[in-house]
Amino acid sequence: MKRLLIMTVGKTHSGKSSFAKELEKELAHSFVMDQDNHAEFLNTYYEKLLPKTGANTLKNGLSKYIIEYAIEQTNLHIIVCNANRSKSERTHLFEEFFTKEKFIRILVHFNLPDDILLARIKASKRNTKIFRGAYSNFQQVLMQQQNAPSEDLSTDEADYLFVIEDNAENNEVIQQIVQIAEKAFKECVQPTIQ
Repeated sequence: MKRLLIMTVGKTHSGKSSFAKELEKELAHSFVMDQDNHAEFLNTYYEKLLPKTGANTLKNGLSKYIIEYAIEQTNLHIIVCNANRSKSERTHLFEEFFTKEKFIRILVHFNLPDDILLARIKASKRNTKIFRGAYSNFQQVLMQQQNAPSEDLSTDEADYLFVIEDNAENNEVIQQIVQIAEKAFKECVQPTIQ
């Protein structure tokens, strides 16, 4: 059976992590891979090992290992919960790990207005232990994301594309993803009648 790869895309504080946790509860045999968890763990216990500038190769290596392990050693659906705003990075993940032959690929784009995100950041008590280098708070992250060129998502990137413009839509999208998984399972266990 093809497994599901659900990839969240969106700016900071748009609800990606909350959505991923809710989806994990509803989607049987799934787990969330969130690089923020890896960053917090490394910054807490292995700060001296982290590169001072440039790419966070240690965090990326840890995430890569977890993805490879999940693919090779489990049959779980994978929820990749990160910003994933760069099309080239998404394409790289799809080509290296989540091929069409093995996965039903689903993008969930969180496209909430910036004023809502800024209000959430100001009210947030979220741990800043994930930061290293250029950023010290989420407002700086949002400013960088606002200034970055916008890359449109399209259905040619994945098998399904959902756009969430209000987090009240989360449950509906979660239920649709669960139905996609159930359909894939039924197609796998029911022989095709010719």
